[in-house]
Amino acid sequence: MCGIMGYVGRGNAVPVIIDGLSKLEYRGYDSSGIAVYNGGEIHVNKKKGRLADMVSALGEKWPESNLGIGHTRWATHGVPEDRNAHPHSDCSGRIVLVHNGIIENYAVLRRELILEGHDFVSETDTEVLAHLIEKYYQGSLEQAVRKALSYVQGSFALAVISRDEPDRIIAARRDSPLIIGLNEGEKYVASDIPAVLERTADVYILEDNEFAVITPDAVKITDFSGNPVKKEIFKVPWDPVSAEKAGYDHFMLKEIHEQPEALRKTLRGRIKDGAVDFAELQIDDAIKNMGKIYIVACGTAYHAGLVGRLAIEKLARIPVETDIASEFRYRDVLWAPNDLMIVISQSGETADTLAALREARRNKVKVLAVTNVVGSSVAREADRVIYTHAGPEIAVASTKAYSTQLAVMYLLALYMAQVKGTCSNDEILRLSSELLYMDTIVEQVLKEQEKIKELAWRYREVESTFFLGRGFDYAVAMEGALKLKEISYIHAEAYAAGELKHGPLALIENGVPVLALISQDNLVEKTMSNIKEVKARGAVVIAVCKENLQEACQECDEQVLLPDVNPILAPIAAVVPLQVFAYYMAVFRGADVDKPRNLAKSVTVE
Repeated sequence: MCGIMGYVGRGNAVPVIIDGLSKLEYRGYDSSGIAVYNGGEIHVNKKKGRLADMVSALGEKWPESNLGIGHTRWATHGVPEDRNAHPHSDCSGRIVLVHNGIIENYAVLRRELILEGHDFVSETDTEVLAHLIEKYYQGSLEQAVRKALSYVQGSFALAVISRDEPDRIIAARRDSPLIIGLNEGEKYVASDIPAVLERTADVYILEDNEFAVITPDAVKITDFSGNPVKKEIFKVPWDPVSAEKAGYDHFMLKEIHEQPEALRKTLRGRIKDGAVDFAELQIDDAIKNMGKIYIVACGTAYHAGLVGRLAIEKLARIPVETDIASEFRYRDVLWAPNDLMIVISQSGETADTLAALREARRNKVKVLAVTNVVGSSVAREADRVIYTHAGPEIAVASTKAYSTQLAVMYLLALYMAQVKGTCSNDEILRLSSELLYMDTIVEQVLKEQEKIKELAWRYREVESTFFLGRGFDYAVAMEGALKLKEISYIHAEAYAAGELKHGPLALIENGVPVLALISQDNLVEKTMSNIKEVKARGAVVIAVCKENLQEACQECDEQVLLPDVNPILAPIAAVVPLQVFAYYMAVFRGADVDKPRNLAKSVTVE
């Protein structure tokens, strides 16, 4: 993995491909490359490092071409080196391809191909595909790719070109996203919509086990056996401008500040006359008879699920398990017919989350998806879907996607409480009204940005931090720690405050920053007792606390104040200072904020 961009048409492929790859840099990568057809040959250039390094290596004499493919790679097989970068070629350079995914049986195929005389130059699983297609090529690239894929186990999104057929790209997908952009006289193939958004809003979204032959004037889509597949054109609802920085230094900071508007879009039309309206989901009967809910997700989405669990159990009185998708898929789950799985994924393409979804479907359990991307795999495969409407999120570290996922989880909790009658109408009305006001609350919190920036400057050189909280605050502490570690590379751990004395207290020493979340009115005294424990051992405590709890938090060294918000809804507000703190810590340490090392935006491999 990570980013694919291809072009076939009547224009010059090179600038189109490079521009498309630049729009995919947010996905994270360690090398990049491009291959274009010119003068009867395919010219390949690839380089370790940033896309700019590869473009610089291209120079000014790179040949014009009407056909080409490009890639930004996030290493799975083989260290980041020029030879391991995509595109990869067969022995003669006749066939060249780019690939996202993992070929699980590559070692067996590689040994067989070496015995047959094929020479390999990389350590990757992808190169096996090029040689395998070469093995079966008999004048038709389409048939050679079909034949080769019949021997492949694993996941892939492929774009393949041949010097013998310079008017087409062959594309195929299994368990890794791939789209085809449509314009008159030119077509594009990409791993994500932002790569083509400036050129077209009309795309085909390939499903699993679909195969495409792409020429400037036509796209033929079939299944792997060659049976025609009828596709509807998907109209992308995003404006290209929404995927730009709009004057901010980084996408992450822009997306932090977009949270109020993202919350408004997510909530718009879903609360009517003081009640949540999810009638279109047609799940009322299922809610009334529901046994258990499984919330399954990865990373930041998992943390949103933790908040969702607490809200659903508190308001709707339904038992909930929240699981990390990569672990859940290997459990021996005791499924029951009236259970429900809720999967949460910003991209809708997270491999482990998809695997859990499919396992639930195999066991006849209904699945509700919460995702940001219309037409994504989880949206198509789930029984029902709720879109967050956060808009394109470019920074690898999720911010507005998380806050809108929280908003959806609260809507679901309130809706389930309405259907089951576990909350009074007055309580539903009060919480719904307060939820609609959370965009204003977040705007107020963002006014504390300069103070948070000063704190980040003060602690920019620390190498270890801790985050504490109880109840809803613990879930937010986990997200805050993740944000800090993933973009600033500072060691950060989150603990339930009551667990300190069971081991983690041994790590507290003089000067260590501890960020304490204090938004739960009924838990403030308990949390403060834990704060006293870390202060007694030399820690510096930064409290993120509500204004009405300020007096109880006087013993903390620093305070970042939140408006007095309902403790159930507090996570939406409390996470914002932690996002801003992580952002400035990364900036002051010189880290690449939007593209942190070793990470990818959409994790489409196990």
